[in-house]
Amino acid sequence: MNAAPRTKASARAASLTYAESFVPETAHTAAARLAARQADVATVSQGVASALAFLADAIKAKAIVEVGTGTGVSGLSLLEGMVADGILTTIDVENGMQLAARKAFADAGIPTRRARLITGAALAVLPKLSDGAYDLVFVDGDPLEYVEYVAQGLRLLRHGGVLVLHHVLWSDTVADPMDESDETLIMREALDAISETEEFRPLLLPLGDGLVAAIKA
Repeated sequence: MNAAPRTKASARAASLTYAESFVPETAHTAAARLAARQADVATVSQGVASALAFLADAIKAKAIVEVGTGTGVSGLSLLEGMVADGILTTIDVENGMQLAARKAFADAGIPTRRARLITGAALAVLPKLSDGAYDLVFVDGDPLEYVEYVAQGLRLLRHGGVLVLHHVLWSDTVADPMDESDETLIMREALDAISETEEFRPLLLPLGDGLVAAIKA
């Protein structure tokens, strides 16, 4: 008996699953992901992690700002792609998360000078960072603050730098015109802000919960 034909929706889901796992993660990233799972903390998907490492490598990033440290999964990916002496500045309001990330970085053999961990609210910390001093800004923070993160990213990035935001499809609600929840509306506003900013050349990818990357001209 022939197998039932696969629907387009199921084929699409299978392709996304394949894409997410296409690049294997390192043992240290997998350990940080396990720590997140045990702490019931959300983290970037394997596909998003590989995209972050790829982008950091592609632009030979020396200085990166991250909003949302978590247990270090995304930070390890960014550090993996950066140049050997690059410095990651990562911000999180939860000190416990930063302690977990610090351990993950140490276990991976990352020198302490390469990871600058700042505990605090991102919108209080970001304005204190220097204009045009960063190669990449990655945001995985408070969804209700994403429009402000776009403005801060534009200020912080050098020309040719890249702004990356996670969760921009917000559990597939952004594409649903009937959904007007607060988080969904803010994500649409953030995407509009990127699209309408002449300095940005954006790309939207359906990895993880939606990943947008925008090069600053």
